Order: sequence, then C-alpha cells, then structure tokens
Amino acid sequence: YEIPLRLVGSEMCIRDSLMALEISKIITDWVPARSKVIDFGCGDGSLLKDLINTKNICGYGVEIDHQMIDKCIEKGISVIEKDIDKGIQDFELSNFDIAIMASSIQCLKNPNIAMRRMLRLSNKCIVTLPNFGYWKCRLALLAGKMPVTPSLPSSWYETENLHLCTISDFEKLCSDSGFIIDERIFLNSSSKKGVLASIMPNIFASEGVYLLGKK
Repeated sequence: YEIPLRLVGSEMCIRDSLMALEISKIITDWVPARSKVIDFGCGDGSLLKDLINTKNICGYGVEIDHQMIDKCIEKGISVIEKDIDKGIQDFELSNFDIAIMASSIQCLKNPNIAMRRMLRLSNKCIVTLPNFGYWKCRLALLAGKMPVTPSLPSSWYETENLHLCTISDFEKLCSDSGFIIDERIFLNSSSKKGVLASIMPNIFASEGVYLLGKK
C-alpha cells in the first residue's frame, strides 16, 4: 500500500492511512492461504487485491459506491453492487471461509443482523470498528463537540456512521448474540498495539479488530 503524496500536508489523513495499513496487515495475517473470501464494503478492492497476491485467495467484493466499483474492476477484482443492509442474505448459500467487514459495521442500519448473517455464510468473520469510548472521543463530548479521530476522521455532517459503539458495547453484543471472539487486537491513535490499549481498550484503544466465530 502507498500513502498518497497529496495527503502529506494533512496529519489526520496520514494517520488515517496508517491505521488502514495496520488493519490490513492484521487481516492478512488472519486470512488462511487459498481460502474463499468475501469483503463487504470492499472499497476500491485494495485489500482483496493484496490478499489475492499474498495469500492466493479466491476473493469477491461487495460495494455500493460506483466509483469504488470501477476501481475494483480496474484491479481485476470480482465485485458485486449491493447494499450490505439488504443484500447479505443473498450470499448465505455460498459457503465462504472468511467474511470481512472492515470499518463498515457502524454504517449499517442493523449491524447485529448483518453479523449474524455473515456467520451463516462463512466459517469466520473479521470485523473492525472505531471505538467511541476512546479517551479523545470522551474529551470531545465533554467539550460539547462530536469527536474527530484517526478512526473517526469525518465531521458529524459528513459521516456515514449510524451506530457508533464502544469496545465494551461491541463485545457485549458478541456475547449476547453467541458470537465467539477468537482473536482481538486493539490499536491506539498511532496505529500501534500499545500497552494501555491492550490493558484498557475501552478507554485507550482507537480501533478494535476482531476475528469472530460461531458456536
């Protein structure tokens, strides 16, 4: 992956890019070689392209943005135009090894239903999410402002987020829904696996990355 030079003048954009790079590395480590993968909200297809090149996967993307779909096609990625909220169930008979939803779960109308459906169509799923309990978010709210962080880079009037949650909220949802957390990694605002982020993730983690299974 390459950080665009046009972002060099913006510290927030650079941090956002670094966070995306680190998350991509974690996901790549968790995806088995030669597996069948579907990426919901695949964007421009960069993650799938990297997984195809490094892990020899059979990959499919689901995206609704026409510009992103065009970029997927340019990369040779098999992509389907679908609204994730309405279309996940269409893949339930496809039997994927891994389903990925990176930085999209908070944009859905019914994230709990989406996760349940993801685990019906795949053996495992990878979910990443910004932590609304992160200490900088808390400070911003105390100051009477909606937070802007590397994991939540958009202003309140530009964001697509519908259901922001904390690390504790997400893990309670997993517990209540019977999802098994096989792996979890917490990243701080520097896109690192910091000690504080690992010990007290609900306060010091900017982003959570989860590998989920089913009972």
